[in-house]
Amino acid sequence: METYKSDINRINCNIGTVFAKLSNPSIFQEQIEKNLDRMPDDARENMSKVKFEPDGISIESPMGPLKMAIQEVVEPNKIVFGAAQSPVAFNLIINLTEVDEENTDSETHLQLDLPLMLRAMVGGKLKDAAKMFGEMLTKLPYKEL
Repeated sequence: METYKSDINRINCNIGTVFAKLSNPSIFQEQIEKNLDRMPDDARENMSKVKFEPDGISIESPMGPLKMAIQEVVEPNKIVFGAAQSPVAFNLIINLTEVDEENTDSETHLQLDLPLMLRAMVGGKLKDAAKMFGEMLTKLPYKEL
């Protein structure tokens, strides 16, 4: 199984709030819809491709919709999403680390089984995807806007 990691990203919110919202992703959907017009253009475009549901996240991709469902939760440090609707089985793991009372570091791991030939062809894109997802986590509205 190959693992592609994001950078470590700082979220300007306490670990308890970050964990509570990421482990119940539907909380974000209403906040995002209410505040879409206040987001930067790139964030608005990315958020329009993501749907937050009670048990997971759906993402529009060039291959069609990808749905990830929550498979494991380890409070307050780890949330594992697994492929519920995808052409390839994968896991998306979000690791959270408390920095202080107002900041949390996150690192995203994308794990999937790929044949050796495909790794060379798509490995760079998967690394970019893990990095972009990690960056997206920093832009989510953890605090009420």
